[in-house]
Amino acid sequence: MTFKELGLNEQMLEAISFMGFDKATPVQELAIPAILRGDDLIACAQTGTGKTAAFVLPVLNNLTADHKHETSVLIIVPTRELAIQIDQAIQGFTYFTPVESIPVYGGGGGSDWDTEKKALTSGADIIVATPGRLISHLNMGYVKFDSIKHLILDEADRMLDIGFYDDILKIIKYLPKKKQTLMFSATMPSKIKHLASKILINPKEVTIEISKPAEGVLQAAYLVYDTQKTPLITSLVKDKPDLKSILIFTSTKLKVNEIVNGLRKTEKNIHGISSALEQAKREEVLSQYRAKNTRILVATDVLSRGIDIKDIDLVINYDVPNDAEDYVHRIGRTARAKSTGIALTLVNEDDMFKFKRIEDLIENEVTKIPLPIDLGDGPEWNVRENFKKKFNNKGHKRKNFNPKFNKKKNN
Repeated sequence: MTFKELGLNEQMLEAISFMGFDKATPVQELAIPAILRGDDLIACAQTGTGKTAAFVLPVLNNLTADHKHETSVLIIVPTRELAIQIDQAIQGFTYFTPVESIPVYGGGGGSDWDTEKKALTSGADIIVATPGRLISHLNMGYVKFDSIKHLILDEADRMLDIGFYDDILKIIKYLPKKKQTLMFSATMPSKIKHLASKILINPKEVTIEISKPAEGVLQAAYLVYDTQKTPLITSLVKDKPDLKSILIFTSTKLKVNEIVNGLRKTEKNIHGISSALEQAKREEVLSQYRAKNTRILVATDVLSRGIDIKDIDLVINYDVPNDAEDYVHRIGRTARAKSTGIALTLVNEDDMFKFKRIEDLIENEVTKIPLPIDLGDGPEWNVRENFKKKFNNKGHKRKNFNPKFNKKKNN
């Protein structure tokens, strides 16, 4: 379906054409008409399905049709990276319009605070904010949200995982009761449904292929010992100039520098990014990676959602993510917008059970590739035995367990 068929005005159609979009994605086809009608909406759509444009376009459509230069839209997101990304998308779509947006997030200097304060008092059309930073402004008493017509929660499940439930409810108390509320989430656990029941009114529901990797992602896994991981990555990326953009995920920020230092012996064009870096440095590292000046970026899961970096050729999971959903978001960094990409996961003995849960979630058995001969043999794929050994080694399994003496007595 084309965007014109969805009912967007000429200004938005011109902006869409300028941004290089052609046809709407499934989530856009379902969400845009509902938002244009003024319905509240709860949408479940994974990373890479075009959900940002699904809420930005219809909201901008309303703003451009009746522009008053007042704060009409509040978008709440879990991370500063996502706030920046959405703000950049808005700037692209509003290039030929008078609509203004500003991101509000922590980690900056005093000048950033002053800029945010000015926008929150004099009225930028759209505010894209992280909950903590926004509440800091709200507590000062000068924020004006009387004209909010649209409230959007993006990556709502991640916000609740981080612990922003009470913050979200506190922010909503500052907003007009009459408004359109849109909630976008990659997953739909019970806590999301509970929040939706509190803040949405007769919402329309949209669900797009929950927790399934994009079709263009070629997935594979290597069974490795930890000592084989860095040598394996070195052999995978060395002398392969066609792999111009590589993203490596690890579960902890402590491992980022370790991986970077290990790979830098043969790969000079590499950087790491995690919450341990100052915000200005993180933005600089991301900017260099987006510009293809950095070939390999090593990151924690802060980048697995909400970072729109195009044309990533290869995603490597240095270790298996603890949450099966995070696997989908990690590999969703490649093969975006119907392109193709490769996602490789390094699975050690302890992680075999976690990786089996991922395969169950995506309903697909991922191909296991043999290690290069010079690296030697890796562990065998034996989920049950390695799971049992792991629990025995850590003392988690109860000893001398006899179910006969653990049954409830009938009274």
